[in-house]
Amino acid sequence: MENIVVGVTGASGVAYARRLLQVLCDKGIQVHLVLSEASLIVIKEELGLDLDIDNPDLEAFVGRRPCPVWYHKVTDIGASIASGSFATRAMVIVPCSMNTLGAVANGLASNLIQRAASVTLKEGRRLVLVPRETPLNSINIENMLRLSRAGACILPAMPGFYHHPKEVGDLVDFIVARILDSLQIEHPLLIPRERDIPSYLGGRKL
Repeated sequence: MENIVVGVTGASGVAYARRLLQVLCDKGIQVHLVLSEASLIVIKEELGLDLDIDNPDLEAFVGRRPCPVWYHKVTDIGASIASGSFATRAMVIVPCSMNTLGAVANGLASNLIQRAASVTLKEGRRLVLVPRETPLNSINIENMLRLSRAGACILPAMPGFYHHPKEVGDLVDFIVARILDSLQIEHPLLIPRERDIPSYLGGRKL
């Protein structure tokens, strides 16, 4: 079974993480989840869930029962995913705070999310970072460029509107679909049909 690491940090946008986890679980992909301390604050604010970092209610967070997710505490630097010998397909940090992005860009590994990201890069595996911050300063942009040059995929949470979203969930699905596309994982999320794409983006009218 393939292993995918998902790190959730303290940026707004935990709905993206939840939806990604739902799709991966539904597809039977083994997920290794790490929640930062700051992410718990955002999860409580945005989802209304008060999670215990030592033993979080993953079924409540993911919204799946049962929930086939392997949880690793962010302070557990000795976890399996901290080693390059543990085979993983990819890692996604969603949402990715500028603090975490900056740490990974500069080779820091003070917690398990940062360490696993560093391992993912050094092993030449797919690393996808989903920052959700605006506006960006020059330091943020330089860190993104450094990570891109190191082989990471920078996938900002910038949803499109050409598929005529009807609700917030459609915007969330748009970004999660892009994450899954980057991982080359087939998914059932809304994909704009050719007739839905405006002519200025190469579509055609029917």
